[in-house]
Amino acid sequence: MIATLDDLDVSGTTVGVRVDVNSPIADDGTLADDARLRAHVDTLSELLERGGRVAVLAHQGRPGGDDFCGLEPHANRLGELLGRPVEYVDATFSAAAREAVSELDDGDCVVLENTRFYSEEYMEFEPERAAETHLVERLAPVLDVYVNDAFAAAHRSQPSLVGLPTVLPSYAGRVIERELEVLGNIEETPEPRVYVLGGAKVPDSVDVAWSVLEKGLADRVLTTGVVGNVFLIADGVDLGDTSSDFIYDQGYWDEIDRAADLLDAYGDRIALPRDVAVERDGTRHELGVNALPPRDGEAAMDIGESTLAYYGRLIEDAGTVILNGPAGVFEDDNFETGTRRLFDTATDAKTSIVGGGDTASALRHLGVDGFTHVSTGGGAALRMLTAESLPAVTALENAPERTAQD
Repeated sequence: MIATLDDLDVSGTTVGVRVDVNSPIADDGTLADDARLRAHVDTLSELLERGGRVAVLAHQGRPGGDDFCGLEPHANRLGELLGRPVEYVDATFSAAAREAVSELDDGDCVVLENTRFYSEEYMEFEPERAAETHLVERLAPVLDVYVNDAFAAAHRSQPSLVGLPTVLPSYAGRVIERELEVLGNIEETPEPRVYVLGGAKVPDSVDVAWSVLEKGLADRVLTTGVVGNVFLIADGVDLGDTSSDFIYDQGYWDEIDRAADLLDAYGDRIALPRDVAVERDGTRHELGVNALPPRDGEAAMDIGESTLAYYGRLIEDAGTVILNGPAGVFEDDNFETGTRRLFDTATDAKTSIVGGGDTASALRHLGVDGFTHVSTGGGAALRMLTAESLPAVTALENAPERTAQD
């Protein structure tokens, strides 16, 4: 049983709150998108309004990446969203960081530095070992309790996610609470269930397809995007050199064999695109599978009208639709059609769930809404949608209880 904020006596309590505000960064160093920060406003506002002393922990980017930076822009934007001052300290567990946390008054908030500036946080540990890291051993003594609201990172087993709840009384924030309510009960959603797997993260999608088909969670799997292209090649379709070279360059060539094995095992439950859209003379041009390969230099950028009609019928008959990944290069106006229309059709299902990550970005870009649930997580959502456990959630389940002296 996971404790929530409803179980926490907040007033006067110093709360370490792990959030996931990992965001795209603009060239001028500001946030290019604050959607992930907005997701945590409910949790942070509630803790502060109830008199909590809040220390925010988060990561940003990956070492060596363009978005690997400090969290000062995040602190500034959180202050605007929360409508109150938010302090920022450029350290996570140093003496300065611990002093900043210790000096918080009721209703105060401080954002600590990017946890990934420290090598241990970029590694994965068993919870007991994570509890022995420098971050946990030095930061835990200035915290009374821990709240995890970082669902998007819950599939990781890093110190700030599994180490702190090993040594501190711990609670799920409102984001994680909502995600678990929806995604943790996928087996109870209305049938038939249709999974729409697209985008460019082919290995993840193939893993999901295997899992949901083996476990009987999916009645049908519809393939789109680069995932659909891989399945078409696995089925013997010649997509031409441009699409094939892209798949090879991404290191996905072995996924074709895995897709072929899936088709052998569950081909009657896997739907493949019936046509694709390419760019020809500057405009969208659709080709049926039987008309492939395309001309030299042309790539499959979207699904076409025949596929949309076919997939639309399957989605309309579904009780639950789970969407993960766009159908094509939705950022290009010529190739947004497949993604927009599939998403629009899915909103009519009794239960419609969006798996987060690139899919949620596509929704915001296209302005499509009306879903039952849009997850804040990518990898974490995928795990839950295949009925797998998440290390950070398991850590919350096993966290010590708060006693009177706490």
